[in-house]
Amino acid sequence: MEWLSAYGLFLAKGVTGVILLAILLRLISRSKQEGEGLQTGYLDVEALNDRYQAEADGLRTLVWDDAAWKVERKQRKAKAKAEKAALKAAAAQPADATQLRARVFVLQFSGDMAASAVAHLRQEVSALLAVAVAGRDEVVLLLESPGGVVHGYGLAASQLARIRDAGVSLTICVDKVAASGGYMMACLANRLLAAPFAIVGSIGVVAQIPNFHRLLKKNDIDVELMTAGEYKRTLTLLGENTDAGREKFQHDIDETHQLFKQFVQQWRPQVEIEVVATGEHWFATQAIALNLVDALQTSDDYLRQRANSADLFALHWRQRKTLAQKLGLAAEESADRVLTRWWQRATQARWH
Repeated sequence: MEWLSAYGLFLAKGVTGVILLAILLRLISRSKQEGEGLQTGYLDVEALNDRYQAEADGLRTLVWDDAAWKVERKQRKAKAKAEKAALKAAAAQPADATQLRARVFVLQFSGDMAASAVAHLRQEVSALLAVAVAGRDEVVLLLESPGGVVHGYGLAASQLARIRDAGVSLTICVDKVAASGGYMMACLANRLLAAPFAIVGSIGVVAQIPNFHRLLKKNDIDVELMTAGEYKRTLTLLGENTDAGREKFQHDIDETHQLFKQFVQQWRPQVEIEVVATGEHWFATQAIALNLVDALQTSDDYLRQRANSADLFALHWRQRKTLAQKLGLAAEESADRVLTRWWQRATQARWH
């Protein structure tokens, strides 16, 4: 009887395992099919004025007496009624669009080494440019990035140039860091705001390649590298590097740096580019004297101020993901956090 009982338990576990595996494979298959049939993403829009008011009202109900809260609600109803009547009157006759209440479109860019957030940024910019009115509306970008690959941040900066080319005002807020490729994006702002201890600058180019040639040679391991074209490879991981290869690699870095300097000079002509393009970074309190930023202010203060005279809308492009993509997302985000944390520890002074 004990043998039959043990065998039955083993069989039940085996059947359960097979069923669970079949369910998992079915979910993965269904997720893939759904992902292929759906659009890649959608635009999520949040009315920030409503959020700010709801946050304030939550506190008012606790600290105000009933009489004061009653007066506030009465005044708010009267104001809403007056605004509704004004909109109705404006709709009845042609009006100059620049005279209507301004709209502020709020975007967020959290940069990693690959500037992968540009995939969302380009969708958000395309959407807002379809409705934004030049001379009236504004785009506010909340930018945080330590920089990364040149081509990725070059594309991200090009998306912001689309806003400037359309005649829509662009304000960029930096609360923590906009360095290297991050500053390449920041310099496109009509107005660049930064928190006092935000880090900006680092207008330079860096590249490093480990070389294992001597280790391989010591262990009698040969590496054959075949190329067509004199400069198809300059420095390599495994082969023996030459002085000519090093010289060409340095030349390419210098050219990239020159393009970076020209780009900053184009969009922020007020900076003395040879003074700031040394690869150094500065705190915003220092950077303001170098014209790297225009004013010291946090994004929170700026958005709350603008909410008094404009309608604020936060735009977020949401990417639809299959189950397989969701399973790998956590590991990818973890790796990005490790790299960002490493950069911050290497470049930022910390108080203890």
